[in-house]
Amino acid sequence: MAVLIDSPVWPWRGRLWSHLVSDVSYDELHAFVAAELGIPRRAFQGDHYDVPEELHAVAVAAGAQPVGARELLARLVGAGLRVRKRASAAERAPR
Repeated sequence: MAVLIDSPVWPWRGRLWSHLVSDVSYDELHAFVAAELGIPRRAFQGDHYDVPEELHAVAVAAGAQPVGARELLARLVGAGLRVRKRASAAERAPR
């Protein structure tokens, strides 16, 4: 199993968040999240789950491997599981 989690340093709505990914498959990631964290499937962000700071230690205790954000991204890309964010209309507009 290769479920990875970065540190909870990403602020959003007054909380800090981590990213949880798999460098094997989305199925592995969904199974881990459902069994260990109870985060609903609708919270999936295309290639990762956002995990609140208070669940970080729970995820690590359940087997998620803590890594830095750069390593998490590199392994996600290396596995071919990275989903690029779609450009907004403003970003696609000719200049």
